[in-house]
Amino acid sequence: VQLQASGGGLVQAGGSLRLSCAASGRTFSSYFMGWFRQAPGKEREFVAAINWSGGSTYYADSVKGRFTISRDNAKDTIYLQMNSLKPEDTAVYYCAAQRRGSSYYDYDYWGQGTLVTVSS
Repeated sequence: VQLQASGGGLVQAGGSLRLSCAASGRTFSSYFMGWFRQAPGKEREFVAAINWSGGSTYYADSVKGRFTISRDNAKDTIYLQMNSLKPEDTAVYYCAAQRRGSSYYDYDYWGQGTLVTVSS
């Protein structure tokens, strides 16, 4: 599967952005999906995950209550709605896919990333 993330940009603290990740291929619904981010000078970190049907989601503590992951299998796309953004949310955001669903943190396919910058 190939992944294309989009929707990043510059936003003020307290604002919102919605990221999208479009997948190629006809078996999108068979992939467990996730979002990660990497801030300058830091390691990549897990943000959120969603199961194949969209019925189960999981979040990092740092974004719980502010971010919402969702998917539209008819459009082969997942989303990350980000509200109440903070400067520490500034990072390149990546979407990722895996078939297994055995771990929230281990993925086989990665998108190219989209930059989110939150100004204070």
